[in-house]
Amino acid sequence: MDAMSKDEKLEPVPVGLAEGEVFPVSGVRLSIRPEDHPFAAAHRTAIAENWQQESAANPALFDGRMLLMSDLRLEGNVLVGEAHDTAYSAFLYWRRSPALQRGFHVFGFPVLLTADGALVAVEMSPHTANAGQVYCPAGSLEPADLVDGIVDVDANMRREVREETGITLSPHQADPQLYAFRLERRVTLFRVFRLEETADAVAAAIYRHMETDHEQEISRPVLVRKGDEQSYPFNASMRPLLNWLFS
Repeated sequence: MDAMSKDEKLEPVPVGLAEGEVFPVSGVRLSIRPEDHPFAAAHRTAIAENWQQESAANPALFDGRMLLMSDLRLEGNVLVGEAHDTAYSAFLYWRRSPALQRGFHVFGFPVLLTADGALVAVEMSPHTANAGQVYCPAGSLEPADLVDGIVDVDANMRREVREETGITLSPHQADPQLYAFRLERRVTLFRVFRLEETADAVAAAIYRHMETDHEQEISRPVLVRKGDEQSYPFNASMRPLLNWLFS
């Protein structure tokens, strides 16, 4: 294992967010740093070795680029932080290594509600890193989400929904309020989008999209209603959201 850099911390950098508590945020200001993430720089050898194991077990994995935070904090109700353009292989090792961790994974959840009150989620395909897990159609923040050096979280949500489900979100469907919650090293930002179609119509449209989707990231749509909280293998980050939505 690579030696830990002397400034690396064994505990998450505090951000002022209570564990699992959903609260409104008035803005997000996540900027990009030019250097490698401190974790990636400190553990290059271990990251490469872990990637060999991960990709051997799942050859479909792609070592693309994503944004991993080194600093995250609340300034009033504004979430402020610094991101680094990081290899996905580094992130996979980071999330497997809580004792060596530094920083946060910030994730956007587009909360799609159908006209008849169902939450639109998806089950991830077997070839993905989160195979079989159910959560909102979403993906990690990427360098493509940067606008003038600042991360556009809403653009990330719209892009991920379009890629995974074929649904194009419009501004009038978005609730104005953005929310956040933290689970250990992961901070989820979410916004509610209200669709005009029923759950059945949305599911049918997603299945049609899957017929021509070359990526095949999802294996099926999952329409979640109150009472379904224990019915599916939800990703852990769905729990605070489901409690907030259906409470």
